[in-house]
Amino acid sequence: MQRVRLFARVAGLVVVVLVGVGACALDPQTEGAGVTTPAPVGLTEGASGASAPPTPERSATSPSAQPSRTATPKPSRSPSATASPEPTPKPSRSTGCPQGEHQRAVESYLSRLGGFGTLTVDGAQSAADCSAIKKFQIRYGISPATGRAGPTTYDVAKRLAGTNVSRCGAGSHLTFCVDLTRQTVWAMRGGKVVLGPTVTRTGMSGYATPAGTYSVGGRNPREWSNPYEVWLPYWQRFNGGIGFHETTTYLHNGAIGSHGCVNLLHRDAVRLWELGSIGTRVVVIGRRPGT
Repeated sequence: MQRVRLFARVAGLVVVVLVGVGACALDPQTEGAGVTTPAPVGLTEGASGASAPPTPERSATSPSAQPSRTATPKPSRSPSATASPEPTPKPSRSTGCPQGEHQRAVESYLSRLGGFGTLTVDGAQSAADCSAIKKFQIRYGISPATGRAGPTTYDVAKRLAGTNVSRCGAGSHLTFCVDLTRQTVWAMRGGKVVLGPTVTRTGMSGYATPAGTYSVGGRNPREWSNPYEVWLPYWQRFNGGIGFHETTTYLHNGAIGSHGCVNLLHRDAVRLWELGSIGTRVVVIGRRPGT
């Protein structure tokens, strides 16, 4: 008899557990108050997610596992929200350039900062004032760059003019400095400023970037964040999953913040990357308002 009855059931279970310590992912329950100094993280230290150095299976230009979608995080609102992108005003009749409600203050701050042209501190818009304000807005990524001295331009100018670079306590070697209170970043070597001060955006409420002294422990020109499914250009890690990187959103949207990372404009992220290396000292001072 050629009667064969086969009853078979094949069951397979594959469990893949992906554990990633992603950039800008700082657990607020274990967050330091800035009084301790974590040891620098070396390249040989084991890491995963956005903190991991490239391997043969995970290069610096492609993630280990291509996600099915790319989604930026949806952070909660921060109580320290600053102005959103400035509204586009109508030009004034006299100069063809709009005048904002913070004209005199912005003229004063830009005169102190220097490098943007000649301004007359009188509270009245002129062609020269307009040109200088536009240059300032373009340099620091303020949109739209119309020359109007509005709330965002005023806020950025005030923070930059009020940054005291000596508070960083930088020595003779290269040091990256972060002022959380003023949301500014600069770099010093041998007592001289070699970058900035420039603008930044740090951790929002619940993800406050902790103050302290650290060292750059990992670098990647294009790092993948597992938790938030987003690329982080010019990544320089200095505290667990926290590091410097180019912002992926409008930097001056104060209603949001990072998950602990130090967000930078493109040109500043590139320059900081060019300056930095494994072991570069990082000093973080102050605390972001509202966190």
